[in-house]
Amino acid sequence: MFCAAVLENLGQTIIPDLGSLESQHDFRTPEFEEFNGKSDSLFFNDGQRRIDFVLVYEDESRKETSKKGTNEKQRRKRQAYESNLICHGLQLEATRSVLDDKLVFVKVHAPWEVLCTYAEIMHIKLPLKPNDLKNRSSAFGTLNWFTKVLSVDESIIKPEQEFFTAPFEKNRMNDFYIVDRDAFFNPATRSRIVYFILSRVKYQLINNVSKFGINRLVNSGIYKAAFPLHDCKFRRQSEDPSCPNERYLLYREWAHPRSIYKKQPLDLIRKYYGEKIGIYFAWLGYYTQMLLLAAIVGVACFLYGYLNQDNCTWSKEVCHPDIGGKIIMCPQCDRLCPFWKLNITCESSKKLCIFDSFGTLVFAVFMGVWVTLFLEFWKRRQAELEYEWDTVELQQEEQARPEYEARCTHVVINEITQEEERIPFTAWGKCIRITLCASAVFFWILLIIASVIGIIVYRLSVFIVFSAKLPKNVNGTDPIQKYLTPQTATSITASIISFIIIMILNTIYEKVAIMITNFELPRTQTDYENSLTMKMFLFQFVNYYSSCFYIAFFKGKFVGYPGDPVYWLGKYRNEECDPGGCLLELTTQLTIIMGGKAIWNNIQEVLLPWIMNLIGRFHRVSGSEKITPRWEQDYHLQPMGKLGLFYEYLEMIIQFGFVTLFVASFPLAPLLALVNNILEIRVDAWKLTTQFRRLVPEKAQDIGAWQPIMQGIAILAVVTNAMIIAFTSDMIPRLVYYWSFSVPPYGDHTSYTMEGYINNTLSIFKVADFKNKSKGNPYSELGNHTTCRYRDFRYPPGHPQEYKHNIYYWHVIAAKLAFIIVMEHIIYSVKFFISYAIPDVSKRTKSKIQREKYLTQKLLHENHLKDMTKNMGVIAERMIEAVDNNLRPKLE
Repeated sequence: MFCAAVLENLGQTIIPDLGSLESQHDFRTPEFEEFNGKSDSLFFNDGQRRIDFVLVYEDESRKETSKKGTNEKQRRKRQAYESNLICHGLQLEATRSVLDDKLVFVKVHAPWEVLCTYAEIMHIKLPLKPNDLKNRSSAFGTLNWFTKVLSVDESIIKPEQEFFTAPFEKNRMNDFYIVDRDAFFNPATRSRIVYFILSRVKYQLINNVSKFGINRLVNSGIYKAAFPLHDCKFRRQSEDPSCPNERYLLYREWAHPRSIYKKQPLDLIRKYYGEKIGIYFAWLGYYTQMLLLAAIVGVACFLYGYLNQDNCTWSKEVCHPDIGGKIIMCPQCDRLCPFWKLNITCESSKKLCIFDSFGTLVFAVFMGVWVTLFLEFWKRRQAELEYEWDTVELQQEEQARPEYEARCTHVVINEITQEEERIPFTAWGKCIRITLCASAVFFWILLIIASVIGIIVYRLSVFIVFSAKLPKNVNGTDPIQKYLTPQTATSITASIISFIIIMILNTIYEKVAIMITNFELPRTQTDYENSLTMKMFLFQFVNYYSSCFYIAFFKGKFVGYPGDPVYWLGKYRNEECDPGGCLLELTTQLTIIMGGKAIWNNIQEVLLPWIMNLIGRFHRVSGSEKITPRWEQDYHLQPMGKLGLFYEYLEMIIQFGFVTLFVASFPLAPLLALVNNILEIRVDAWKLTTQFRRLVPEKAQDIGAWQPIMQGIAILAVVTNAMIIAFTSDMIPRLVYYWSFSVPPYGDHTSYTMEGYINNTLSIFKVADFKNKSKGNPYSELGNHTTCRYRDFRYPPGHPQEYKHNIYYWHVIAAKLAFIIVMEHIIYSVKFFISYAIPDVSKRTKSKIQREKYLTQKLLHENHLKDMTKNMGVIAERMIEAVDNNLRPKLE
């Protein structure tokens, strides 16, 4: 009677209030069935009811060591939960593991009536009639043969039939295209509906506070896992002729290395894993396609710099024995650092010519336009997917998360409905939580900044050691003397240590961000993911980019001059750049972080799950030769994690930041990103299809909070690249020298030239003016000298304004500021024009959406009129019959 009453109310409320079955001893638990021996079976033992979800737990009565009281509580909670599932209309069947009899697999099936009820509650859009409007755009002209090679073979993965759709309603069931009840709800939709129920069914009631949801039961260890089933093995097709073998097809045409050059089967990905997974791979694929253009231009700019490095006049002067070999540079640290010759930086100056060239400027301007084109064209592609995947009018009235609902204890009056509703905390409590969360985020960001300061202190300290230990002349034949300068050694070791610290802090900050977001208690899953996204990106932004920002915009900018250096914390003398600037060091930092991050992520995402599954498979095979069923095979795969693709998005957005924010210093960054992404797509595909349990399919209309984050990065990238060219590279000082200071009245040359640039940009310092604290060792192997040179634009000793900034310095500053303003305005103007000229939804897609909406409404209206006409006809016939029955006796 109790379950009957619940099922009677099933269509009137989202989750009926069942009370606490634990206190009623009214448990209805699944019967145990023996495994029928079919390893690929996706059905109950009767072969009729499809398995929509699987719950796994460990039987407490068969544990070797167990706490009786704790196990009894867990058992009763589980029994209450399963009893409530049955009362919600779900059907359960339990089977013991064939390899480990302590494990119990509870198979869950949703019958037709339950699916219809919850499809209406969840506003799931289902087919009305076949749609012949959605003809996919095909290749044209001479490109047909080329696109056919890259596309998925349609004879293997057949295109999906398109339908007009509408939100499902039980009372209008006849309007929907129901040819076969078993196929009307596809497996992904069935799993989604069942998971919706599993997440909201209660299992305990304490002090009027309900505890419910499969996630909490899994977290507390009452269940060991909960997941939908893969439809077959990935290496071979199922023995069941009715199985669509979608996992096998995805592995063969998407995840296998031989398909690396092919387009992704996005429709099949969406059908099997849901729109949320599909939109991620669509975005990643589109981003990778756009990177191809950026990589080609970047390689061209790199080759331009490489081929023209022999024409780099200022580098020749550094390497020339009569110019760079005779220029004695001032010590770059106190006491221990000796004087050194400029030509020891010969090799680094040659490398710097490759990156610090005119091609760098062209590429920075190009990338400012490229990122806008990418974002605008992605919006159009996203709109096309919304139409093709039928998420244009996806209802965003999300249900509250179970964790939120469980904390709703305060009753308030809704201002709109004027009805009572429960909330987790008052307005004052919400303010306190927001304040605490913001304070925690601010504290951890300060901690990241503190780690960056620690790296800076390391650089300052270790530079002294390298300066004292490494050789200071280039006359020897040892390659170390030519390439491993103190600056290079400090830069490489600091970059490696910085990368290690970044990886360690990432692990900590992931847990911290999740804890803060859980404490914040967002209402819906979208709110939760958006809040966590902003926190994690803020952490990662500071963590990954802070060292790059330091090298680009702070290192060597506030060093003073040898007679009056600037000190960090009153103790450590500030770092100086090479005579050619800090651009090469920034390039080194980016290369190490991008390359190291890609290698680490592949180890973490691929190697570890593969090793874990390999170890588990070895134990299972060595322990038994029994045939294992589909649900047991999937149980031994790795779980994807609570946040699903969150970390995949985060990884790619951080890479997007490296490609755009600092690309002026490293034009090969898009090429590295392109190669990484081509592998990333197939690695993620291989991981999902072979190493992980099947994810619960989820709906998604777009990529969520990541879109505004990319737009923010695109705006910031214009500023950072303009400032890198202006302040980090030596392009502006060289241009100022070429056009103003190489010829009279400031220069001695009769025509514009770069000759004499090095001598002009290195100021003179008198050794006698050193303070005792910062005085180097003048009696080194270089001999005794009275002056040395340093990188700055200052008047020489003996000048009325000695050691003050000279006229060259002010020309350079004015030129840098003018360059930043002009470059920013030009690129921003182009960006805004492109954003205005390219609509977010193409005219063709917009017409298709409107046309389909019109035809759908017309179809529903016609069906409604038919029903009304039919009903009115029946009523009219009955009225006529009634009148006839009343009049006939009178007439007789």
